[in-house]
Amino acid sequence: MSVDESLRAQQYRDASNLIARIALHERFSTNPHALPLWIFDQLELPDDARILEIGCGSGNLWAENTTRIPEGWQITLTDASPGMICEAQRRLRGSHSFRFQVANAQELPFADESFDAVIAAHMLYHVPDRDKVFSEIVRILRDGGHLYAATNGIKHMHELVAMLRVLDPQWPHESINPDLPNFNLQNGAEQLSPWFKEVGLLGYEDSLAVTEAKPLVDYLLSTTHAQELAKHLTAEEFRRRLSTLKDWLAKELAARGSIHITKDTGMFVASC
Repeated sequence: MSVDESLRAQQYRDASNLIARIALHERFSTNPHALPLWIFDQLELPDDARILEIGCGSGNLWAENTTRIPEGWQITLTDASPGMICEAQRRLRGSHSFRFQVANAQELPFADESFDAVIAAHMLYHVPDRDKVFSEIVRILRDGGHLYAATNGIKHMHELVAMLRVLDPQWPHESINPDLPNFNLQNGAEQLSPWFKEVGLLGYEDSLAVTEAKPLVDYLLSTTHAQELAKHLTAEEFRRRLSTLKDWLAKELAARGSIHITKDTGMFVASC
């Protein structure tokens, strides 16, 4: 396992960091129709569909849509993290006949042509070898099946970069997510096209209007880089930088009332 993969595994060993990031969106998104609802709206599937989600995380997509799931759908949720699968099982217990399995998206333990749809929501940019994943998805999809791959644009939440640089002035990336250049709204179609007959892109309009500093701080502290920084700095130095960030955010909120955060999100729909 590479250093990056080890850090990623640590970041997603359970749902705590993901929950901190989701909370910011749940509280301050300007679009009242939340992203999990919108993603579900796009699923054009038969009443007896067999569905696989890879990188399901805490099961948020399904937890937000429990009353909308057709009774005949057979849904299998997978994630490489046992901690995530445990959280998804806890959240979804009793709401539908889900199946759960720890699985690596690059080596899916399912038979050929066994699913009508595969969902990959905000996870493909983390995968070291996406061609392996696409090959596996094509293998397990039935003829005419669909991949629903949600991701972000390269400028998604770019305002947070300035905040992260208060903690670490040496942060070298122009995105809060250093993996985002791997698979995003700008380059995803090019990567998917060799594997699928048709690739379309749907856009989701939203932004954040944040009126409190703490949720922004919690979001930043949930990132891999902030957590690694806290390990390498002295406790005193990290507290000093964190205090500087809180003061900076307080001044911004006092001057403007809210902090605007750009969101650039969408979903590729790829057909076999």
